[in-house]
Amino acid sequence: MECQEIIAQVSTIVDGGLVVLIWMVQLIIYPSFLYYQPKNLFTWHQKYTGRIAIVVVPLMLLQLAIAFYDIFYQFNALNTMRFLIVSFLWIFTFTSFAPLHFKISQNKFDENLLQLLIKRNWMRTFLWSVLMVFHFLK
Repeated sequence: MECQEIIAQVSTIVDGGLVVLIWMVQLIIYPSFLYYQPKNLFTWHQKYTGRIAIVVVPLMLLQLAIAFYDIFYQFNALNTMRFLIVSFLWIFTFTSFAPLHFKISQNKFDENLLQLLIKRNWMRTFLWSVLMVFHFLK
């Protein structure tokens, strides 16, 4: 099997993993935060963020590495769009979601913040889903 084929297969697996994960976060995990008592959410959130990072960080790093590889070695419109979306997702995650999770970790949250987390996450859910669709366009 050729290196390009292996990278394409890994990319499909990574993007598939992230799209399944983000839909679970959007439909199950984030909405469940609204049902916790503040003290319980504060306690659970500290465990949740460490555990979810074990899954999310390697997938996002691999996705970014593949997007960089593709833009430099297979430059085309689809890979450019993919690179831009992946870059935006990184920026959006660290500038928008990290501060919200930080507030939860500091026990400085209310229902409005949790609703904002859910609302903003629809953008990531949509974009990670679009990245998965790109695999069917190749």
